Amino acid sequence: MASKKSLSYALFPFFLCLSTFNPTKAQNSQKLPFYNDNETPKSPISIIYQAEIISVDDVYLMHLSIGTPPVDIFGSVDTGSDCTWTQCEPCPELDCFKQEPPLFDPKKSSTYNSISCSSSQCAVVASNCSEGDCSYSFLYGRGAHAFLSSGNLATETLTFNSTSGLPVEMPNVIFGCGHKNIGSPTSDSKRTGIIGLGPGKSSLISQMGTSIAGKFSYCLPDQGSSKINFGGIVAGAGVVSTPLIIRDHYYLSLEAISVGNQRLEFVSSSTGNIFVDTGVLRTLLPLEYHSNLKSVMSNMIKAQPVKGVGAEPGFSDVLCYNISSQPKFPDVTIHFRGADMKLSPSNLFRNISDEIMCSAFRGGNANIVYGRIMQINFLIGYDIEQAMVSFKPSRCTNY
Repeated sequence: MASKKSLSYALFPFFLCLSTFNPTKAQNSQKLPFYNDNETPKSPISIIYQAEIISVDDVYLMHLSIGTPPVDIFGSVDTGSDCTWTQCEPCPELDCFKQEPPLFDPKKSSTYNSISCSSSQCAVVASNCSEGDCSYSFLYGRGAHAFLSSGNLATETLTFNSTSGLPVEMPNVIFGCGHKNIGSPTSDSKRTGIIGLGPGKSSLISQMGTSIAGKFSYCLPDQGSSKINFGGIVAGAGVVSTPLIIRDHYYLSLEAISVGNQRLEFVSSSTGNIFVDTGVLRTLLPLEYHSNLKSVMSNMIKAQPVKGVGAEPGFSDVLCYNISSQPKFPDVTIHFRGADMKLSPSNLFRNISDEIMCSAFRGGNANIVYGRIMQINFLIGYDIEQAMVSFKPSRCTNY
């Protein structure tokens, strides 16, 4: 969520959590089938880590358990940031947002371990200290949408589902235990924090190491629930793949967007010009390109746009319509390098009220981002070792 707004805008962390994870064998072999000292990143994976993804008000939450005994957490699925954090006790009412699940209490977990200021991990991660413990502070968004999370860095055990039907544990995961989380992200009270799936060293993907062979995939449902797999690949009929460029984010190369029979070449033909971010709602495009795209789309949609809706500071107006006008949308295809993705109407417009629907594109002067609306009902697989991202049109609630 590098460019995030109230947990959907840009992420501006005061520092980045950087660490390496050394997997260890669990005492109960049924609990952790992946950790095999002889397994290499290219070895076949017979059992895959899984977690449920739940759609709540256009936000996607990953359901995991943390600690021993395990406590449920529901973190926003975020490919645009690295660190994972959850609200923790103590968390005064005025300093934390409301959540339905019980707060995680580190004092009740036998596997919780603080990271000390003197540790090598803290020296790499940050210079912040709080009573001898390494601390973190993240600022998300801007202006009225700003959201702050701060607390202590620690290690803990996460528990996943798996394709074996048995739970699997991953010990010693570095995460943030949030004690001050100011600015309610949204009204979805199930949310307890963020699950960072970016390419940085501190992300959950990097900490899982060779046990997932550099592969993970997810399918964002229009509503209801789906799954995220760690270690699986995307294959079969209808799959298209495009090169993955890893820098601070997962970058793809956008070549053009077609609206009907009109192809609009993208303003930048450079490699890796747009990054994929499930923490951002809409796809963010340069102002001039978005203005051209908006004009072409509105000319092809036989309905009267609603003026002055969807405007926010720093962004151009979003194309919006009255739902009652029953607008008919043209075919829209995203052209990534080597992969053409035809979007459905639900990838193009979303209802923002009972009366108004607005486009999934918007213009801005900041980052160029492929947002989560356009990822809905695509099975999306990341193969970090092969440097490829694959897309497969899917009904995600069946996944």
